[in-house]
Amino acid sequence: MSPARAVLFDADGVLVDSHAGYRSVWDRWSALHGLDPVLVHAATHARRPVDTIAAVAPHLDPGAEHTRLREFVEELPGAFPVFPDAAPLLAALPAESWAIVTSGDAGTVRARLRAGALPVPTVLVDGSAVAVGKPHPEGYLLAAQLLGVASGDCLVVEDAPAGIEAGRAAGMRVLALTTSHPAADLAAAHVVVGSLSQASPHLLTWASPEHP
Repeated sequence: MSPARAVLFDADGVLVDSHAGYRSVWDRWSALHGLDPVLVHAATHARRPVDTIAAVAPHLDPGAEHTRLREFVEELPGAFPVFPDAAPLLAALPAESWAIVTSGDAGTVRARLRAGALPVPTVLVDGSAVAVGKPHPEGYLLAAQLLGVASGDCLVVEDAPAGIEAGRAAGMRVLALTTSHPAADLAAAHVVVGSLSQASPHLLTWASPEHP
């Protein structure tokens, strides 16, 4: 039976502490191509790698460069731990009431969740599952459809402006975490908190079967 309400998590910056790891990877890639790493990094948050590449280096082949980026990531196996407060939160949520919507790769996200002893949700929408990535709402709308939950009954958890924009465009409420951006950059979210621990009361109340 479909849950009455659902929580839709981004992965990087929300469940996985990937900010430093990806900063290292994108800095290396920027240096390789003579690009400004600050401008490149600003274009990465909540976006599919191929979309970032197309935006900052349209003269390059996005597919080939995405492969190169994944090779860089594989050279940093311990750089993408899960946040320690993710485990108790996910254990407390009803199993069918949450999903992940990521701009990354589903296999990579599953591996990081398992490495951090986190459960893997039944619904995991990644960048390859959509025609248009965040800030377009397609990923969040697809997750809601797969869970059998109306858009208005979904609460999105994000850490970046593009993800917030995607959640709001999908007609969902959005809770933002200040794990990768200052609160001022996340003002478009309905709620802004500092961590998953601080977000837990909001999320558990939202997903509770007793919630009106």
